[in-house]
Amino acid sequence: MGHALCICSPGTVIIDNKRYLFIQKLGEGGFSYVDLVEGLHDGHFYALKRILCHEQQDLEEAQREADMHHLFHHPNILHLVAYCVKERGTKHEAWLLLPFFKRGTLWNEIERLKDKDNFLTEDQILQLLLGICRGLEAIHAQGYAHRDLKPTNILLGDEGQPVLMDLGSMNQARICVEGSRQALALQDWAAQRCTISYRAPELFSVQSHCVIDERTDVWAFFGIAAAACLDDDCGPPAAPSYSFPPQSVGGTATPSSGPAHYPNLNQWPC
Repeated sequence: MGHALCICSPGTVIIDNKRYLFIQKLGEGGFSYVDLVEGLHDGHFYALKRILCHEQQDLEEAQREADMHHLFHHPNILHLVAYCVKERGTKHEAWLLLPFFKRGTLWNEIERLKDKDNFLTEDQILQLLLGICRGLEAIHAQGYAHRDLKPTNILLGDEGQPVLMDLGSMNQARICVEGSRQALALQDWAAQRCTISYRAPELFSVQSHCVIDERTDVWAFFGIAAAACLDDDCGPPAAPSYSFPPQSVGGTATPSSGPAHYPNLNQWPC
């Protein structure tokens, strides 16, 4: 594990013996912050995700998110530059240093185009969907599922290539539910960690004896396809005319309200 250390220069930190300069805040959630930093050793910009860890389980979950990143070396999955834990007395922050994508997310792109009364072209949509499929294929091939796929969790590279991010909700692809207690625990976990607009139907009312698998990502994928093709009224846009029929599903993404502790779903193998 790396170490983080504040040094004398205001707004400068050291991660794995490299200095980074704070530029600005990019965003924040209930228990995490994302800052734009510049590597003083290379001049590149990075996104520094800082997760507030109040308990040991918070640290374990942050470590697991870092471990998920380390599993993949794929152009359509966000890679982790560095990971460390910063200690402040009895409190801890887990830091994930990630590449910075100046175009932002797919949702940012859709909103920018909407402001200009414009749309993604059919070729752009097909390129996006192909890249998302390739990223999901890599995740599923390792026996995992993303579980929180949505437009705000898809970054866009300089050439428009999609990159899947936010691997904190990932767990094993196939989860065997045995009994009502496990079903309720999984349902509560999904309510906390899986955005409602892209949550698969089987996660809203989990059956007492069932198998939840990677098809939850497939449901979310088609919601993303709809969001890329449709306007806010869930009707096909006036232009352009697509050669494939968009479906009337989708919606805006809503952020999760912060960490909550649930049973380790990876202990329910099939």
